[in-house]
Amino acid sequence: MKYEPLIEDTYYHIYNCGNNKEDLFIEEENYAYFLSLIKKYLLDVSDILSYCLLKNHFHLLIKTKINVGSKNISQQFSNLFNAYAKAINKKYNRTGSLFKDRFSRIKIINEDYLKSLIVYIHTNPVHHNFTDDFSTYKYSSYTSLISDKPTSLLRTFVIDLFEDKENFKYIHNNKQISILKELLLE
Repeated sequence: MKYEPLIEDTYYHIYNCGNNKEDLFIEEENYAYFLSLIKKYLLDVSDILSYCLLKNHFHLLIKTKINVGSKNISQQFSNLFNAYAKAINKKYNRTGSLFKDRFSRIKIINEDYLKSLIVYIHTNPVHHNFTDDFSTYKYSSYTSLISDKPTSLLRTFVIDLFEDKENFKYIHNNKQISILKELLLE
């Protein structure tokens, strides 16, 4: 499968899952380690708008920075995923590929899709039955975005997409209600 290169000054939905449906995150500390690698490898080449880490997959919404070059952006993503896979393989005495494939990416070209993707990413734990309340899920950017604590996320930009913090929360809550209704009908 041919992958479109990551280009500068562009929004992307980045995602991947565990090889053979294996878990990517085995213990609590794995989530924190993955997030630390994101800071180490990605913040120089991209801004993070939102994320969600689930046991067997993850979602990142990023905007690549300008004047960094496509090759450098791709290399930093490769470094992140290789560092994480090597650490997990070593810690849990496993071999082989941790991730299903190279990471998938979707270029985001309009604001409506960008907004719906942010909501999708944050409510993904409800969709996959990890929780009944996305706002309490620990491995998502939602609480950081509504907090006033310092963050590496593009908080102001993301909240402004939804006009204000209250509307941001309102839209997320409505999506959760919709997901829970769908799950009840299944």
